[in-house]
Amino acid sequence: MDIKVLGPGCKKCNTLAEATNKALNELSMDANVEKIDDMVKILSYGVMSTPALVINEKVVVSGKFPSVSEIKEFIEKA
Repeated sequence: MDIKVLGPGCKKCNTLAEATNKALNELSMDANVEKIDDMVKILSYGVMSTPALVINEKVVVSGKFPSVSEIKEFIEKA
């Protein structure tokens, strides 16, 4: 599983990365979590507001901070 956290490196983006890792730990899953702060790459996903979460190259949430339980749901659906 490939997970990307898109954002310019702000506090919310870093918190989303931490929450994503927590969700993975609670699910006992391993995944590559990559933080992307390059605006050109972020825009290539069609994301206009950050933070955003991309799972297996699909944007699952953008412009809001999901809870750990919501992130777990996104991961389980992927």
